[in-house]
Amino acid sequence: MATIAESLGFILLGGVFVWAGVEHFWNFRSVTGHLTEKGFPAAPVLLGLGSIVEIIAGLCLAVGVMRAYAAIALILFTIAATLTALNFWRYSGAERQGLRSAFIINFAVVGGLILAATA
Repeated sequence: MATIAESLGFILLGGVFVWAGVEHFWNFRSVTGHLTEKGFPAAPVLLGLGSIVEIIAGLCLAVGVMRAYAAIALILFTIAATLTALNFWRYSGAERQGLRSAFIINFAVVGGLILAATA
């Protein structure tokens, strides 16, 4: 049985993905436009599917339903999104720094998800 601290950790980690997925739907047009500008094919479809994965897997992680599978799905999602959307090496200046910071933070997120998958 998970301790209160573990449960809170899972809620927070899963909640980040739920929040991001819901926020993508709230800002669907602007996020789709941004992805289209970055050259993503079928941006609305990719955004919709990715957001659904974030919401469902995030909820599963937070409440403890198929937690390992949810964590693995989020690991794969995070790695794919990081490599494709946070390609800081193609930019310079402040934009590069912002993308690079998000890229590096996602390493920590993947680390947390690996711990969640093995808990």
